[in-house]
Amino acid sequence: MSPLAGRWRPTLLAGTLGALALFVGACSTPDPWHHATGQVPATFAGKQVVPASGQFLLALPEGFDARSKQRWPLLIFLHGSGEAGSDLDRVTVNGPPRLLKEGHRLPFIVVSPQTRNQWPYGAFDPVALDAMLDELLARLPIDPDRVYLTGLSMGGIWSYGWGTLRPERFAAIVPVSAGWNPEDACRLKSVPVRAFHGAKDDVVPLADDRAMVEAIRACGGEATLTVYPDAGHDAWTRTYEDPALYEWLLGQRRHGARPKTFTVTR
Repeated sequence: MSPLAGRWRPTLLAGTLGALALFVGACSTPDPWHHATGQVPATFAGKQVVPASGQFLLALPEGFDARSKQRWPLLIFLHGSGEAGSDLDRVTVNGPPRLLKEGHRLPFIVVSPQTRNQWPYGAFDPVALDAMLDELLARLPIDPDRVYLTGLSMGGIWSYGWGTLRPERFAAIVPVSAGWNPEDACRLKSVPVRAFHGAKDDVVPLADDRAMVEAIRACGGEATLTVYPDAGHDAWTRTYEDPALYEWLLGQRRHGARPKTFTVTR
């Protein structure tokens, strides 16, 4: 995986508005504004329409039957910078897509979107991600109270980022080798967070992840940071191979209920 270049300090403004093309929709003829000379207060109102599209890998769990009334948990995985582009096979080199490719079974519907953009030039577009999740919820039997978000490196950064923008959508998030601006931490006070990082990471500083986790706790949120003492930037291999992670995820719901746990099998 290609490392993320340079130091970074993401913010909600730079991370979302900078990459979007916004179009003002047509409205009915508005009332005329004040045309007299001099400076006076004024207001405006319009409609923004943002086109969104993309591609992703979709994996349905064993026993899936769209005709049944069963609702399934959804795990969304955001890849790293090195897997950006238009070749979906690149997304399978790490994380849950790699486990699935190797024959592991996960008790989720697993969705792995691919962005064409490498860090820091746009990375993941949260508007497109929202559009994807809306369509998934409309077209698949997903339990909306068990939507989980995880990602590594650039994708871990945007797990924090998308989570802070839309915390009401997720039951839990798992950022790996990531970090975010602690000023946004209180947005995650109602979303359980488990972060993982290598102590020797020379790409995304451990200190930035620790600051984010501590800020979430300071806001009254539930957040933990697991540090691998001997790991560098690759904290994801160990993290995603641990069945306990998936058991923990499945124990989280948006409204606090605790469903039964599962294990990862071949």
